[in-house]
Amino acid sequence: MKWIAIVALALACNGPVKRPDGGEGLLSVGAVAPDFSATTKAGEPTKLSSMLAAKEPVIVYFYPKDETPGCTKEACAFRDAWNKFQDKHIGLVGVSRDTEKSHREFVKSHNLPFPLTADEDGAVAKSYGVKSTLGMSERVSFLVGPDGKIAKVWPKVDPAIHADEVLSAAEALPK
Repeated sequence: MKWIAIVALALACNGPVKRPDGGEGLLSVGAVAPDFSATTKAGEPTKLSSMLAAKEPVIVYFYPKDETPGCTKEACAFRDAWNKFQDKHIGLVGVSRDTEKSHREFVKSHNLPFPLTADEDGAVAKSYGVKSTLGMSERVSFLVGPDGKIAKVWPKVDPAIHADEVLSAAEALPK
């Protein structure tokens, strides 16, 4: 319990993230989503811009750490809803500060069908204004519209219901 108090204190002491674009805090609705690279289940590189080239929305979700209870629950909920995402032509990519090796093991262990980004230096999180503490990003999600702009932000996420939340929001975007 003591380490939880330390983490809470560290989070409370951190001010808003200063983004490379000069802004502070989480990107807001209407901001252009920064591009980044991810690795597919097959080990192939992909970019957010490539996913958006199909003119379909993409969910970019940041999570603290592979194989932790909440992160595993969230990833598996997205996995379990994957067919719905594909049927509705909605992309999905996870981002954490873990290594490529950790991501490969996480994908294999839980049969995750979507790409993950190894944001080891925290540059992707910083570009989205997502705080990182003790080498772990906060749990935040962004809905990127087909136009490449942020359509919705979830600064607080319940891993158990989040997959359904983002799916509903993406479906509600104008076509």
